[in-house]
Amino acid sequence: MNKLNRLALPLLFTLLAGCASERVVLLPSADGRATAVVVRDEVGKRMLDKPYAGSVRRFGLGSDYQSSPAEVQEIFGQALAARPPRPKSFIVYFQEGSTDALTPASLAEFETVKKEIASRPAAELTVIGHTDRVGSLDLNDQLSLSRAATVRDLLIAAGLAGDKIETAGRGEREPLVPTADEVAEPQNRRVEISVR
Repeated sequence: MNKLNRLALPLLFTLLAGCASERVVLLPSADGRATAVVVRDEVGKRMLDKPYAGSVRRFGLGSDYQSSPAEVQEIFGQALAARPPRPKSFIVYFQEGSTDALTPASLAEFETVKKEIASRPAAELTVIGHTDRVGSLDLNDQLSLSRAATVRDLLIAAGLAGDKIETAGRGEREPLVPTADEVAEPQNRRVEISVR
C-alpha cells in the first residue's frame, strides 16, 4: 500500500464516521402520563416532552422533528418487539394480626398474580411486607417479614422458583394510609408484589 493510500484510509473512516446518524424518539408512556427526555449534543441541550418528539443528529449537527407511530414501528419495530414486558405491581392484604390469612379479595387478586407470572417466560419478583401501626416497631418488622415470607411460600407452591423471589419487610414505615400510632388500618396490612 503506497503512502497516499495509507493516509487516505483513515480520512475515509473519519468521513464515514461523520456520516453516521443518531436518532432519539420519545415514546408515549404506557399509562398516559407525561414523560420527557433531555438530548445533549455539541449544539446544546433540548427537551423532548411530547409523544413521538424526535431528535436526529447527522454530520455532527442535531435537529428536532416530529416522528409518528408508523415511523417508530418501521425504524425501531424489531427492537421494541424484543423488549421484556413492563413490570406489574399487585397488592394483597392480610387480616389484622395475621401472617398467613389473606383477605377474601386478596385471594382472588393472588390468582391474577399467578396468571401474570405464567405469562412471562422468566419472571422475577420482589415481595415487600407491610403492617399497620398497631404494635411495636420490632414486632411490626417481624410481622411484615412473615407476611412477605407467606406470600413467597404461596408463590413457590404455585410453581415459581424460590431463587426468583426477593423478599423484604418494611414494618409500619411506609403506610398507604398515614395514621396515628396504634391505629388499625386494613390498607396498611399488605404485601406488595412486583412482577418483572
